[in-house]
Amino acid sequence: MATRASAPRPDDEAPVFVISVAAELAGMHAQTLRQYDRLGLVTPSRTRGGGRRYSARDVELLREVQRLSQEEGVSLSGIARILELENHVEALRSRVAELTREVERLEVARSGGSRVFSVGPGGEILASRLGERPRRRPGAASGVASASQALVLWRP
Repeated sequence: MATRASAPRPDDEAPVFVISVAAELAGMHAQTLRQYDRLGLVTPSRTRGGGRRYSARDVELLREVQRLSQEEGVSLSGIARILELENHVEALRSRVAELTREVERLEVARSGGSRVFSVGPGGEILASRLGERPRRRPGAASGVASASQALVLWRP
């Protein structure tokens, strides 16, 4: 039995479903989708002619609105508030990730890049790059200890 090559799956954000298909996928009547659009619960993309186009993410959101309404007994205004708060939490998570990356960048810049300092067996200070073993300076004390036993101070 020959298998067909599978077509690439559209992006979850791509507005590909007309209202009748989105309503069927979400298990609702098309008029319910229109009402949710008027209330701002699920806002589909629009074509030039004004037709609604729903994405896979919109369909998932429609299902969640229906679940909250029917199974949890949440009013439509309550659902609107829940969705608003979920969007706010997602925006905050994104901002935290952005700030974390900025702090990491600043820490690297402040530390002068990837240089680290260690103390050799004779008490000498050794500079090296992150991930490298400290190099012994010429003329440094050569006792039983070797450079691989140097103490390294690391601050993440």
